[in-house]
Order: sequence, then structure tokens, then C-alpha cells
Amino acid sequence: METIRHLSLNTSLGTITGNQTEEYLEFLGIPYAKAERFRYCEPVEQFEDGFEATSFGNACPQYRQYFPQLDNPERLFYHREFREGLDFHYDEDCLNLNIYTPRNPHNCPVIVYIHGGGFNSGANSEEPFRGYALAKRGIITVFINYRVGIFGYLTHEEIYKEYGRDGNFGLDDQLCALRWVKKYICEFGGDDQNITVCGQSAGAMSIQYLCLNHENEGLFQQAFMMSGAGLFPEFANPRYAESTREYWLELMKNAGCETLDDLRNLSIKDILTAAQNLKNERADTLYNTMPVIDGVLIKAPVKDLIHNPIKADYMVSYTNCDLYAPLMASVGNQFAKDNDGYIAYFDINAPGDKNLGFHSCDLRYWFGRLEQSWRPYTKKDQKVSQLMLDYFAAFARSGNPNGYDRPKWKPCHDGKTEILHIQQDRIAMGKVFLPKLLFNMISKGNPKA
Repeated sequence: METIRHLSLNTSLGTITGNQTEEYLEFLGIPYAKAERFRYCEPVEQFEDGFEATSFGNACPQYRQYFPQLDNPERLFYHREFREGLDFHYDEDCLNLNIYTPRNPHNCPVIVYIHGGGFNSGANSEEPFRGYALAKRGIITVFINYRVGIFGYLTHEEIYKEYGRDGNFGLDDQLCALRWVKKYICEFGGDDQNITVCGQSAGAMSIQYLCLNHENEGLFQQAFMMSGAGLFPEFANPRYAESTREYWLELMKNAGCETLDDLRNLSIKDILTAAQNLKNERADTLYNTMPVIDGVLIKAPVKDLIHNPIKADYMVSYTNCDLYAPLMASVGNQFAKDNDGYIAYFDINAPGDKNLGFHSCDLRYWFGRLEQSWRPYTKKDQKVSQLMLDYFAAFARSGNPNGYDRPKWKPCHDGKTEILHIQQDRIAMGKVFLPKLLFNMISKGNPKA
């Protein structure tokens, strides 16, 4: 059991108190921005009385706060995977981040991680979002919270009248967090000129949107998209903001709100109850509770932007029973091929049940958190995880995941697809057998977060 002590770090923000052990430092729940409901955030630039960053901050209010739905096998599955035994506190004051550093950080590469959750749920304090294993490799890791669901993606004409843009509060939060890290991470021992943005599922899709806006050029140097890179089919493509307003007007009507101010003053529980009721009535909730084309953060349809991302080093990955696995592989491969990126195909079935390489199963390997799972992982899994961590850390350092002590990972080049095939007994360049992915998807299905 590691001994945890407190330490105080003097920064231009004020004195920030964090936790320290012999191997790492952690600063938890640091507010990077403040925002009123359905308004865009403003960055935090000063803690007048300092800040105690010794415990996790609030998560954005979300359906599981009042409707955990653990009688649903899919909800129970992911609860057991990443949330069981952990405490979460939900509040609209949720724009915070967790920073993990080596014990004596100096000019360290930085990874900023954006969690998934279908744009409707998730938190930066879930398992396996800890930076301990990467800190041992000299990397600083930052995990951010952002607004989700109605709090992150509501659209309304009054918002447009006030701001000249509409929706995308959650996406705007992510961008604000990245800018905050860029501005202040040097004071935590990080290199603000070597930032990798990383995310999984909805977090990976968010990164894609960030990469398709050239105003973000130079904000980060590397991008790693896990289970969510490339041009997705129509259901996952952002629509114009005004086309989603009808959905939110119906929610307001069901909540008894005539104006946006009425909704701004409604209790969190009443808002989430109205959202849950509407979700039960309509099958198009997913289409309406995600990023939209707002002309600012997402300037045009993704199909018009996808072939011209910002200049960065790219890495993509997916699993053998991912969500819509054959499609995930195809679009990820295409994005990497178009941008001379690196592709990882995670082909290890999770031990302990029959869900194969389910969506998100690779996260514990990438962050070195196998021992915190209920699953009976073996020494072989631990060895694979250590190799994946080495690849991850090297990519964060230089945009190249290779090193002398591990199998060579070739990037795509000249329109040729190159894939690192990650198996329990062998990691080497290989191929993806799409019929196998299709069989896995049809025969096994896949738990949904």
C-alpha cells in the first residue's frame, strides 16, 4: 500500500494542493472553467484562496444519477466493468480535470484524455482513468470532465440569438480544457509544445471534430482515437443545429417549460426525468443529443471536412467485437491510411465471460489497470498491457510508438494499410479479417455503454 502525502504547488493560478507518493503526483478535480446552464464556459484563471486538489471533482449530471437502470443487462455490464465500488457526485459545477505526473516532472510529454459515454454519460474518475502507469514512463496524463446529455448538447433559438451559435456546450468545454492545459501545464512539469489528445468512443469522435477545425492547429501535436475514428454513417454524423431544436422543444413541453429561462431554472432531477421520459417515447434521442454543425466548432458536414484534418501524428485503434465492428475497422483504417497514421487492432477476448473483445475492453490495457478489474487476467495479459503502455508513451513523446524493446509498428504510407495485430501470444503487423468482425457482431452482439 503506497503512502500518500499532500504537497503544495505554487502556480500562477494560486497554490494547488495535491497528493504525492514515491512514484507520482496527482492533482484531482481542478476546475478549468465555469459555466451557467446552457451557456458557454469561461476558463478559470485564478484560485484566490488556493485549491485543494486531493479528491475527484463533480461529474456532469446524467441519467444514471436518478435512473441507474441496473436491471438492464447492458447497463449492469458496464457498471461492473468501470463504475462498481466507486463513488460519484453529480453537479453542474463539473468542469474539472485530473492531472497525474511523475514524481519529479520536467518538460514531460502530455496526454489529454476525453472520456466516452455516447455524449450522454461518463466521468473522468471512472476506471480505468488513472495516469499512474504512464507517469512511471515519464508522461503527464490529464483526464477531463465535460458536459453531457441535455446539459452538453441542447439547442435552442434563444441560444443562437445570444451567442451567434448554438449547441455543442460539451464540445466547447473540451476545447476550453485543452486550451487551459496548453496554458498552464508547464507549471505542473509538462511540455506545452508536446501534447497528445486521446479519447475513446464518443471521446474519439470528439477528437475527430477537433481535428477537422483548422483553428485548432498547433493546440496538440498527436491524436489517438480509440474506437471512433473516420467518417461514420449518417446516424453518427453531426447535423445542423437548427434541425435538432424540435427535439428539445418537445422536451421543454413535457417538462412544463415555456421558455429557455424556465428550463434554466428547473431542478436537475426534473430535467433528467423529462429527458428520460422523452427517450422512452422517441427512438431518435441519439441523433439529437450529440455535437451539431454550429459553424464555429464544427463548421460544415463531416463528409466535407474529413479529407483535410489538421496537421498531427495520428493513431487509431479498435477491438474485435467493437460497436459495429466491421464498420469501426473500415473507417478507422481509412482515416489512418489517408493520414499516414498508425492502426492498432486489439484482438484479445476479455476473460471471465463470453463478450469477446467488447467495446472499451482495451482501455485497461492502455492505462495499465488490469489488476483493478474483477476479470481473471493473466501474466500474459500483463505483458501485453506493458507493451501497449510503452507504445502509448512513445507515441506521446514523438508521434512514433516504436522502440527497440518491442515489435515494430509500421505506419500507413502511400495509401497502404498497415495494422498492428495485438493478440495475447503475439503482437506483430498483420491484417483484420472483416468477416470475423461481422460474425462477432452478429453472433455475440455487444454491450452498450
